[in-house]
Parts: sequence; structure tokens; C-alpha cells
Amino acid sequence: MKKTILLTVLVLNGLTSFAQSNDEKNIKLFYKKALTEAKCYTWLEYLSNDIGSRLSGSPSAEAAVKYTKSQLESLGLDKVYLQEVMVPHWVRGEKETAFILDNKTKTVVPICALGGSIATPKTGLTAEVVEVQGIDELKTLGDKVKGKIVFFNRPMNPENIETFTSYGACVDQRFAGAKEAAKFGAVGTIVRSMNLRLDDFPHTGAQSYGDLPKEQYIPTAAISTNGAELLSKSLKVNPALKFYFKQSCETLPDVLSYNVIGELTGTVTPENIIVVGGHLDSWDLADGSHDDGAGVVQSMEVVRILKNLNYKPKNTIRAVLFMNEENGGKGGAKYEEVSKQKKENHILAVESDSGGFTPRGFSIEADDANLKKIQGFKDFFEPYLVHSFTIGHAGSDISHLTSKAIVKAGLKPDSQRYFDYHHAANDKFDAINKRELELGAATMTSLIYLIDQTGIVLPAAN
Repeated sequence: MKKTILLTVLVLNGLTSFAQSNDEKNIKLFYKKALTEAKCYTWLEYLSNDIGSRLSGSPSAEAAVKYTKSQLESLGLDKVYLQEVMVPHWVRGEKETAFILDNKTKTVVPICALGGSIATPKTGLTAEVVEVQGIDELKTLGDKVKGKIVFFNRPMNPENIETFTSYGACVDQRFAGAKEAAKFGAVGTIVRSMNLRLDDFPHTGAQSYGDLPKEQYIPTAAISTNGAELLSKSLKVNPALKFYFKQSCETLPDVLSYNVIGELTGTVTPENIIVVGGHLDSWDLADGSHDDGAGVVQSMEVVRILKNLNYKPKNTIRAVLFMNEENGGKGGAKYEEVSKQKKENHILAVESDSGGFTPRGFSIEADDANLKKIQGFKDFFEPYLVHSFTIGHAGSDISHLTSKAIVKAGLKPDSQRYFDYHHAANDKFDAINKRELELGAATMTSLIYLIDQTGIVLPAAN
């Protein structure tokens, strides 16, 4: 009899140790809801195929504001509202043209103007070319580039497993190359596209003239990686060849736009706010499905899942669809400005702006105590093949937030394919995988739930 009782106790103890906790059950439910009932893929299809590219100041950006607001309203959230923000209005104009002039041979190459660039003369710009590997090399040449087109040809390093590391190591030539070349009298710049593979898609992106006087502005464009390879090889054979390009872009007066915000009000500490967001604007060459339509609809999906499950958050959970991340960051800055005025307290901000690919984890900005806390959640995520919780940049829009004690986390999808599409004409809806998109939304929901339940580690009082 005693043996039977002992065996029964051991079996019950075993069942208890292997039983799922409430947190595990809830997270499983988040993933089930995302994979079986999610609306994010349908929302993204409309944003991409019915509205299209959403560059700040454009009619399509305005349409995206109205559409996402209406969809958030349909979820029955506690609050849905717009937040005014003035944004830049840059337009590309006619499709750009470019070719290599090598003796009597004219070879067409794909280019696109970089965001914020001025136009070339109406008849185009023709000049000799100086190839450099970056801004540092440009500075060693100095006045030798006067009257010429500077060709920045430093490629993304293929050795890095984390492709954002490769991007960060060479994007300065895109952002500041024209400004630096203009200081030495260059008449234009051409920049190798930020892309790891060789193809014919030029990738646009923001550039800045900084504090240069307007009379010193020079036109700047991105060239496809295949075009860059061809131009570089041609220069080695004939350093005296010329390059021609024509673009008609211009910057118009700023336009009134909006951040779109949907909120579930906290039931215990509503003054503490958790933000989840992505940016509603996108470049004008394509639909912006990965950058950042995916992040927008995933953030909407987070609050949809929680509302659908009748979850009562302890803290206020707020989905924010930021406007103008791509060429100004005005939406993120305005959100922080208003938050400061209202003396709001953010404890967590989660951003999705790295594409809609399979989630691998989060890139975290936090002190050691909160990093360890989040790393302690690993067991909850491992069944879903989410495993990476490391220090790193969390996101451009949430970077503005400055609450005294805040954890910031960027969804970290697999990055191997992201720069195939980033800021290029192939960033379209057909590049999105439905399940990967949904898994990302579930992963974000799970982290937000865990922090909402347990809070963050507050700094010790002095």
C-alpha cells in the first residue's frame, strides 16, 4: 500500500513539473490565433496592392492613414486617434535615366534618385567619374574630384551573418556622400546600392546635405549592384570615360500628416505605457511591403489578438503607426514631443522594421538587469524557434522615447533576404510569406504580454 501511495505521489509530481504554466498556455494561444485567424496578411494586401507606395506627403500616404485608422476602429479598442505631424514632401518626378559613355559606346544602367536629392539640369549631367570606396578615400583625394562625378562603390560585406551589420558599415556613403563630395567641388554622386546580391534593382534611401548652403547641393543617385560592377570594370579599362544621368526630383513644402494610434487602456497601472509600432510611410519605388508595411500590420495584429482574447492589460498597450521614418523621422519625434508634454511614462517599446521574415528574436536596448530579465523568457520562445535576445538597435521611431526607465526591443527576423528588397522596386506584396508575417506578430504579442504581466526592473533609488 505504501509503495502504491509513493508511486502515485511521484507520478503527480511529474505531471506538475511538466504541466504548462498559464504564461505558456497564453503564448501558445497567441501563436494559434496568429496562424489561424490573423488579419495582418489581408491588411497588408490592401496597403500594398490597393494603396501602394506611401512616401510622406503623398496622396497614398494619406490614404494609408485613413485605412489603418478605420481598421483599428473596427477592432473595438478603447481609443483610436490621429496625431498631427508635419512631414517633408519630396517627389521623384520622371523616371531617371543613366548611361556609361565609353568612347563611342553608350551603355544604359539602372539608377534612382536618392531621397532628398535635387534634380540634375533638365538636359542631364555628364562628367568624368572618380571611383572611391567611401568617404574617407574621398577626403584623401580632395580637390581632385572637382568637376567630376564621385562614384561611391563600397559594397556590403558578405561575411557578416547579421546583414544589418554590413548595411551599417557602408550606408554613410549613401546618406552623406553627396554632402562630402560637394565640399570638394564634385558635380554629382553615384552610390552603389545597399544590396548584398548582384541584380538590376537600384535601391533608394535617405540622403542629407546637412548644413551645406543650397547653392552647393549636387544631384545624387543610387546605381544597381550590376550597374556598379559594370561601371567599376569599365573605369579600370578607361579611366577617362564619362557618365550621364538625368533626374527631375524636387522638394516641395512640408505637408500635414498623422501618426495613427490605437490603444487598450491598462486596468492596473494605465499610466504606464507599452508601445508597439512600425512606420506607415514607405519609399515610392514599390509597395513597401517589407519596409515597413509588415511592421505596421504586425503591430495592428498585436492589439487585435489581445482584444479578441478579451485580455485586460495591466498597463496601457498602444499601437502606433509612425509617419515619416524613411526621410525625416518626424513621426517618432512628434510622438515623443507629445508624450513629454503629457508627462507619459513608457516602460516598453517594441518596433518591427526589419521585414516580415521568420522571427528569430529581439534586438534590445536595456540595462543589464532588464536584458537578463528578457533573456530569462527564452524558454517561452524556444518552442517557436525564437532564440536570439541580444543588445542592439531596437528601431528608429522608438529611438526618440526618453522615459526614465524604458526597455526598447526591435523584432529581429532572419535578415538574409531583407536587403534584396530594401528600398527597391521589388519590395512588393508577392515577396511576403503569410506564415512568417503572422509568426512575427505572435512573437511581438508574446513579449508584450510577458512584460505587461511582470513589469520591468526599475533602477534602484539613489
